[in-house]
Amino acid sequence: MSEPSPAVPVEQLRLGDHACMGPGDGDDDDSPWTVFTAYTRTSLARREKVLLVMDPDDLHDDEVVALLDGGSGAVAEAVESGQLSLRRTTEMYVPDGRFREERTIAAYTAEVDRAYDEGWAGLRLTADMSWAARAGVDHERLLDYEAAVAPLFADPLFTAICWYDRQRFGEGLLHDVGRVHPLRVRDGLDALEVTGTPTGSRITGAADLGTRAEFIEALRETLSRGDDTGPTRIVLDLRDLCFMEAHCAWQLLTLAGALPAGSEVTVRCGELLGLVLRQLGAESVPQLELEVASEEAGDQVRPSGG
Repeated sequence: MSEPSPAVPVEQLRLGDHACMGPGDGDDDDSPWTVFTAYTRTSLARREKVLLVMDPDDLHDDEVVALLDGGSGAVAEAVESGQLSLRRTTEMYVPDGRFREERTIAAYTAEVDRAYDEGWAGLRLTADMSWAARAGVDHERLLDYEAAVAPLFADPLFTAICWYDRQRFGEGLLHDVGRVHPLRVRDGLDALEVTGTPTGSRITGAADLGTRAEFIEALRETLSRGDDTGPTRIVLDLRDLCFMEAHCAWQLLTLAGALPAGSEVTVRCGELLGLVLRQLGAESVPQLELEVASEEAGDQVRPSGG
């Protein structure tokens, strides 16, 4: 029997990827919403449409929006604009109480077409697969369905994470699910790691709620390395920072903006983080300069003044 597909961080998913998430993909039992939040925010920043298909007994829609938004306002705006759509598994998989593979595949095909017609760069899906256990869908049929959706990913406008709750599915099925999907997503985000450099700091991992205090302290320490009596020049290498929550991004802008006039804080980052910082007002901070690395161009960067 072949081994399950490789597990990757959620930020490495690209349009056209079909991935699953379940036991054995991470080092802890944290809520999957940590991963879903990073997945949703980065997808919105890419101007991709996001479709979250949740269990009927999961959080209410307004609770989901508040959780994903984290106070930034961007997720709430995405709901208003139609960029983020919240559905329930009963609607997508068993609208009449029965599961029909062809109907579900047709429904997702229509969602991809709708996202394209609305002008989005693609469609990102997260689907809670607990409906299958509730509907009594046997394991072989479920695996056949997962294999049958492959044509949806032939045109790289669609990305999906199928989430299998570790409490609902046995180890045997989850092992097989990992073999059917080309990729598995790790359950958690990478821990924060800070490395000093001659010109500043390199920060990798994720700046989320769990690492917020550590990230802000690293920013304060790095930005205080200059001469308090005059302008300072600092380089923050965030190219391997997979996720930054809105509060951490605001702190970066605030701390950079509080530096003496003429100071320069060069933030080297990926396209997604660059978009987030611009959305939060990076261009209004004269001390800040973004050097955005293109995903296609490797280490090449495009300067963007504050």
